[in-house]
Amino acid sequence: MTTVQDLIDRLESEANSDADPDSTPDVGVIMGSDSDLDTMQGAFDALDELGFAEQTDFHDPPAARFTYEVYVVSAHRTPELMYAYGETAADRGLDVIVAGAGGKSADLPNMTASIAYPIPVVGVPVQEKSVDSVIGMPTGAPIVAVDAGKSFNAALSAAQVLGREHDEVEERLVEYHEDLVAGVADVSADLHDLGVEGFRESRGREQ
Repeated sequence: MTTVQDLIDRLESEANSDADPDSTPDVGVIMGSDSDLDTMQGAFDALDELGFAEQTDFHDPPAARFTYEVYVVSAHRTPELMYAYGETAADRGLDVIVAGAGGKSADLPNMTASIAYPIPVVGVPVQEKSVDSVIGMPTGAPIVAVDAGKSFNAALSAAQVLGREHDEVEERLVEYHEDLVAGVADVSADLHDLGVEGFRESRGREQ
């Protein structure tokens, strides 16, 4: 059975391995509990949409140039792991972290932002009641945060950070946005040209 100390030792070993930054995860996705997984699925969907691959072995990366990793890190149940994750993030090659947490004391995103600084952290309040906790950072301790449950947008924001340094990521973001714009144009034209009832019927047939 894996212990918290085993995970801490793993993170510290990876931080000391002097790995090639091109082979390490670019985005770290962490959540306070596996019960947050459904909400955080949007982050994985966004990263997958942009061509990122999930990296499950630090020393054996997938073929994709840009990757992300996923961990459960509880601010309250495993604070030592949270500190280790934040403190080793830079040496492990992470460029940005997406952190999700729920409940009224959703401290994982903002605590991680403090520990991992200056690595940017995008916070995801898993529930509406988590919003104030996630965004409640004092001056000088920044965090970027999205609305409750909007993990897809959090991952897009993480990719935007990477896009300032990597043209390939920026191009993927632009292509994704252009596809969204084209989709709206198609819907608008169909709604006008087919009429409301015709539009509803055509959408029903597509489903």
